[in-house]
Amino acid sequence: MHKPLRIAAIAAACAVTGAALYGAGAATAGQSTANSTHEPYNIGLLVKDIDTYYGTTLDANGVYQASPSSQYAKDLARLDKAARQQIDKAARKALKKGDKPAVVFDIDDTLLLSLDYEKKTNYTFNATTWADYVNKADRPGVFGSAELVRYAESKGVEVFYNSGLSEAQRSAAVENLKKIGADVNLDADHVFLKDKANPPSYLSACATPGTWTCTTVQYKSGTRKHIEQDLGYDIVANFGDQYSDLDGGYADRTYKLPNPTYFVS
Repeated sequence: MHKPLRIAAIAAACAVTGAALYGAGAATAGQSTANSTHEPYNIGLLVKDIDTYYGTTLDANGVYQASPSSQYAKDLARLDKAARQQIDKAARKALKKGDKPAVVFDIDDTLLLSLDYEKKTNYTFNATTWADYVNKADRPGVFGSAELVRYAESKGVEVFYNSGLSEAQRSAAVENLKKIGADVNLDADHVFLKDKANPPSYLSACATPGTWTCTTVQYKSGTRKHIEQDLGYDIVANFGDQYSDLDGGYADRTYKLPNPTYFVS
């Protein structure tokens, strides 16, 4: 999918540990850089900090899990509360005006947690091992994520997914989302994945069949533009664990979920 700048940016990602609302009318978490003229934070200590933040434990099946009593879980709960209030208010306003409200969710580490992969690969990325991991379709859900998806649906808000996973990983992604209870609008009209072989026409500025030059921001913002301008929805909230999930506009409010384990530019 996924994770350029992984090891180089672990220290940078630590700066955004903790859930932060990011966008209009919300507090903005500072986005730091991996480039530095001073000695970086010790990586061994940083890994310990990450484990403490997640409350990382190894379960009986040998899977690294986050703790529901961790600071990570508490930060997500605060974000969830704020998002629900905003979605409820925005949905009532949009529906009253006859608009079509929508929400957009990233998938990796926004809905599905990849902490086990990060721990077992020592926070490095390999396309083959990542694909194998995704295709197992057995990742745990990010705390509160499935519930938030269902909450949006219950308020009359259309749910879309905008992920950097590839088209070849569609069936695994859908299966995994069903397992965690995010079984809402999992058809191809609502789950947008990277199709580099046959990219959609709305990405023609950076992608043609067999040629893909889209950055993450171009891909994701271009997809949101399609949802709003071509499909006629008003995206009232956009959720992601990377700033590149959120940048580029086409959302009334953006929510940055905590992820100190990797950085995607």
